[in-house]
Amino acid sequence: MKLGVLTVALGDQPLDKALGFLEDQGVQMVEIGCGGCPGTAHCDPEILLNDESELKKFVKTVESHHMEISALSVHCNTIHPNKEIAARADYETRRAVLMAEKLGVGQINTFSGCAGDCENSKYPNWVTCAWPEDYLAVLDYQWNKCLVPYWRSFVPFARQHGVNKIAFEPHPGFMVYNTETVLRIRNEVGPEIGANLDPSHLIWQGMEPVQVIKKLGDAIFHFHAKDTRIDPVNAAVNGVLDTKHYSDEMNRSWIFRTVGYGNGEAYWRDIISALRLVGYDYAVSIEHEDSLMSSPEGLKKAIAFLKPIIINEPVGTMFWA
Repeated sequence: MKLGVLTVALGDQPLDKALGFLEDQGVQMVEIGCGGCPGTAHCDPEILLNDESELKKFVKTVESHHMEISALSVHCNTIHPNKEIAARADYETRRAVLMAEKLGVGQINTFSGCAGDCENSKYPNWVTCAWPEDYLAVLDYQWNKCLVPYWRSFVPFARQHGVNKIAFEPHPGFMVYNTETVLRIRNEVGPEIGANLDPSHLIWQGMEPVQVIKKLGDAIFHFHAKDTRIDPVNAAVNGVLDTKHYSDEMNRSWIFRTVGYGNGEAYWRDIISALRLVGYDYAVSIEHEDSLMSSPEGLKKAIAFLKPIIINEPVGTMFWA
């Protein structure tokens, strides 16, 4: 495995400066945003796909800091019921594939998307229960008329341009949000679909990351190192479905934390060991979304926490067995 960082947290800095900071901390891989929610601060396809000199400069910058690109991130909603929003998301996601092709990166990270409840919807509708039966009708429409057809049509385009891994980040609010929805979309679309697994989104839903990792196995294409802290008092009173703003830390049932500030070292050692157990040997990419720390401090603490935990070398011979 290699220690990585999603560079969005350093988006206020030029790429060269951001990579210099990460290199000094011992980071080996970077996940770079190139559209959608992650933005284009460090990788703007509108420029890099149309200006060969800028593309060469970008590549040289990454190489000069001895970094590998683990994936390009373009998190957005390609099946949004608002056709203008969906079209923009589709454009940015396809543009990310073309950018990945130019860089020789075979993977993009994104969301599955979330559709509306019918053809005339204005907003996405995330279904969280099976009754009344109306919700099952909504799910049938969303999966069979929106989600599966879109990604079935997208995969051949991605393959044509050298991208054979499309990693959905399981995330509440989107149709792929847990273990069984990852496996369902992978089964219905193909092996090009997998997970960009982020334990922080599993923890607040009540899932155990180690068990999820074991169940997903080789469907894990990429891994985010981010933590969540459940507030035992607020969660006991209101449950974990919380729509209060992330800045209302005192009253929320949970908040995102830098790794080690939600769960301890033993918890994360078990996660890393489970990744090794299923054969995952790729980026452990830190995503900083801790509202109690600055980005530089949060990244430094996460890097220092993970360095002794990540398993770097290939498995040795069981000489004792």
